[in-house]
Amino acid sequence: MLEPLEAYFQLLTHWNARINLTALPLDAPTDETFDRLLVEPLAAAKQIPSDAPSTWFDLGSGGGSPAIPLKIARPSLKLTMVESKERKGAFLREVIRALGLLDTSVENGRFEAVAEKSTVASNVDFVTVRAVRTDNQLFASAARMLKNGGQLLMFRPAHSPSPDPAGFERVATLPLIDVPPSFLTVYRRVFHVEQ
Repeated sequence: MLEPLEAYFQLLTHWNARINLTALPLDAPTDETFDRLLVEPLAAAKQIPSDAPSTWFDLGSGGGSPAIPLKIARPSLKLTMVESKERKGAFLREVIRALGLLDTSVENGRFEAVAEKSTVASNVDFVTVRAVRTDNQLFASAARMLKNGGQLLMFRPAHSPSPDPAGFERVATLPLIDVPPSFLTVYRRVFHVEQ
């Protein structure tokens, strides 16, 4: 995995000089840069089965992390990165091309609109999210996308013992890195029958 991860980091550094993909320092990267961009996604990969092909959407993909490192670690997954900004979408397409990532695409548009598509609704096994505002709209869109039992994986800078959002049950909250702390909260999509 080292070679494609290094190639991704080099592309990110090059493109970040022209468009703002991340606020983390890339020309003189810090430990936090590597932890956030590479170590967190690789630590989270353990939560995604590698044996069965699955459909996966990453919302607000921006600079490509966690999606690209996760895809490198779990190449059998069919990844769609959802990004509303055209220039960031162009960067993500270039990463796909340069790294030769199979079963990987970019959907330019707002994730709320993508969730409404009939080809997406209730057809997704995994949804990943980092650095996207956590609100009812996010959970509603993820719920629309996910199959019953599908998982929403949320990368967070702090553990939040908040109640489970409607349509989801918390499976686990796992530490990813210690300093600065970051966590992965895993939710399972559940359908409730109204009585």
